[in-house]
Amino acid sequence: MYVPSHFEEARPEVMHALMRSYPLGVLVVQTAKGLDANHIPFVSDTNPAPWGSLRCHVARANPVWSSLEQARDALVIFQGPDAYVSPSAYEAKRKDGKVVPTWNYVAVHAYGRARVIHDREWLLEQLNALTVEHEAGREHPWRVTDAPSDYTDKLLNAIVGIEITIEKLIGKWKVSQNRSRTDRRNVADDLRQQPGAHADMIELLERE
Repeated sequence: MYVPSHFEEARPEVMHALMRSYPLGVLVVQTAKGLDANHIPFVSDTNPAPWGSLRCHVARANPVWSSLEQARDALVIFQGPDAYVSPSAYEAKRKDGKVVPTWNYVAVHAYGRARVIHDREWLLEQLNALTVEHEAGREHPWRVTDAPSDYTDKLLNAIVGIEITIEKLIGKWKVSQNRSRTDRRNVADDLRQQPGAHADMIELLERE
């Protein structure tokens, strides 16, 4: 990923925070037939230091896990908030018109080595961690134990676990840092007037 210095985010804690907030990652793996990409919810962990790890599960019918047993290198892409930025928000639009549209976005690329796991206890722990994290805040959170045990046992046989030890994290926070403070404020104000959910991007614009 091309990352100009003014858009670079190198703090592991900030990148892990984004992975927790936007846990649906794209797992990219090299297979015998070429690159393969799967959209999978991950549980991220800051251990082991310095970069942490990622855990997920896939259907046993999904060939991605067998590909990882052959070539263990993996890339997981996490996409945070994004928004189209109109040049109408820039001061230069009114001064000389020398502006063009762009797109603001936040992304993390996690590179690492994958381990395929068939252990039922590991799988059950991963399912519990995933559901506890995403059921948190509900008045009556669903738990894995709410399902009949024989049903859960059957499903455990149908999935395979993947654990990725992260070896490199690359973060890109493209949130108009190359523009003036006035432009960033104007972009935030413009996004407030546009349809769609832009609250997270507006917060980033006003924070930078």
